[in-house]
Amino acid sequence: MEPKADVVFEISYEVCNKVGGIYALLSSKAARIVEVYGQNYYAVGPYYEPKAGLEFTDEKPPEFLRKIFGELEKEGIKCYFGKWLIPGRPNTILVDYSGLMGMKSEIKTKLWDDYGIDSLDADSWFDDPVIWSTAVGMLLDEIRHAMAKKKMVCHFHEWLCGGGLLHVCKKVPTVFTTHATVLGRSIAGCGEDIHEEIREGLKRKRTVEERREYKYNVQAKHQMEKACARYSTVFTAVSETLADEAQYILGRRPDMVLPNGLDISKFPTMEEFAVLHRKYRSKIKDFLNAYFAPYYPITLWDCMIFFISGRYEFRNKGIDIFINALGKLNTELKKRKFKRNVFAFFLIPAGIRGENVGLLENVALHKDLKWLVQEEMPTVEEQIVNETVNTGAPENVRFRKEFVEECRKKMGDFKKGGTPPLCAFDLTDEKNDQIINALKENSLTNQGEDKVKVVFYPSYLSGSDKLLGLDLDQFVEGTHLGVFPSYYEAWGYTPQETAAHGVMSVTTDFAGFGNFIQKIDDKKHGIIVLKRAGKTNEEASRDLFRIMLDVLLMPREERINLKTDAKKLAAFADWKVLVENYVEAHNRAVK
Repeated sequence: MEPKADVVFEISYEVCNKVGGIYALLSSKAARIVEVYGQNYYAVGPYYEPKAGLEFTDEKPPEFLRKIFGELEKEGIKCYFGKWLIPGRPNTILVDYSGLMGMKSEIKTKLWDDYGIDSLDADSWFDDPVIWSTAVGMLLDEIRHAMAKKKMVCHFHEWLCGGGLLHVCKKVPTVFTTHATVLGRSIAGCGEDIHEEIREGLKRKRTVEERREYKYNVQAKHQMEKACARYSTVFTAVSETLADEAQYILGRRPDMVLPNGLDISKFPTMEEFAVLHRKYRSKIKDFLNAYFAPYYPITLWDCMIFFISGRYEFRNKGIDIFINALGKLNTELKKRKFKRNVFAFFLIPAGIRGENVGLLENVALHKDLKWLVQEEMPTVEEQIVNETVNTGAPENVRFRKEFVEECRKKMGDFKKGGTPPLCAFDLTDEKNDQIINALKENSLTNQGEDKVKVVFYPSYLSGSDKLLGLDLDQFVEGTHLGVFPSYYEAWGYTPQETAAHGVMSVTTDFAGFGNFIQKIDDKKHGIIVLKRAGKTNEEASRDLFRIMLDVLLMPREERINLKTDAKKLAAFADWKVLVENYVEAHNRAVK
């Protein structure tokens, strides 16, 4: 599609500032959008020095920007121009808004006077993005004057950019993309049936009742989001599911749906994945050995590794459903005397004081033991070769006495007693933690006889951490199934990324990505869509239990075929294809 805009500015609080899914969207799309607009595409985000130092390279700005930066600095706004260090290396402007904080009251008063946005009781989670985005609006207004002869489009993501959108919406064409409504997420998170409410509301041609946002104390964010939807030139949502929600919650039907994509070319091929899977599965097994083996013997050679990841939204992310289904699976596998162990990881960041000290010591001891064995292997290898050559079979291989004694000493140092912990870290409030309590309620307590064993890992994965020592991509590549049974998920990047890594995943028909996949292929393939619409939590848990049991009972060859299917399905959401939707949205704004 031929672009009609001469220059595009894409604004997000997550440019060079990794917080959530929008960072993944922007960074994965950058190379494709730069192919379309070249040097006439600019990403705009906040300036936070520690993150900028890792993700951004400062460069000399073009002449027209240098003059604008100088004028804005007089008003307390410092801007930086350079490249975002991601594929595509897009032009990037980062805005330091700290000098504008003194104008907070005036900015919020104007939002009340002009748009009825009630931010009197808002905290810094609202104030900071609004001050930053207002500074961005002032920047874009100056650029508009400098580019008076060019067709300029400003594309804003989420309510956090609202101050900027409302500052320029009457002066330049704008696109506003919502990734989830603030009020919809709040209603769902409080246990109310948001999906039925939306269905009934649209059926009766009604919108959400006025002042509902005050019930959840999200009035400032909701009213900002509603103003952005109303005053943007082109309003967009990331899925058809969210389009319905936006119509009911925000009072305007999105003009377009812009599905989230991935740059599939950056993910390993299936041939590469086979090697990576073995490598990272081995590292996960080392961790599991240190976690469980000091307490009782465990079998790891044929184990299965499942996981869930994302924000700590117990109901919205379907964590409750996953735990309930795992409890059913554990009961069934014990009844069948199933030999294979299932290890379920919960990669859900939460408040922590630090790593579990006993586990930390056991992991370190396990590494020492493995090093000791590796050091001994040349001696063992030599014995095996000599015995085989001389006797025809290595039946009389003996370990050195010193090696055996050292192994015994290492094993004696492991921290033992009781049962393995449910959590790999020391939680700040374990007594009231929803995940811990739900695991106990479902008898998932890591007893020796349990066939489903759990690891709550409430910290972001990193290749340099002291426990797993893997980043998220590496961890995913070492697993067998990602489970994401979300109740509220406007899109859902995690099952999409899991499948792109060549790992089977579960999503739901409540998720935007789940609906996207159903339209392509609703059969049981590598991406499984759990039906939650019209079902109780108990029914959904039972269905998920059956899905996981089916995966466990599958022949290895079938699992391998499904991994390939998963990767093929994920490719339908490649930015090579989906970037055209962004170009069309920009063209509509120009028109």
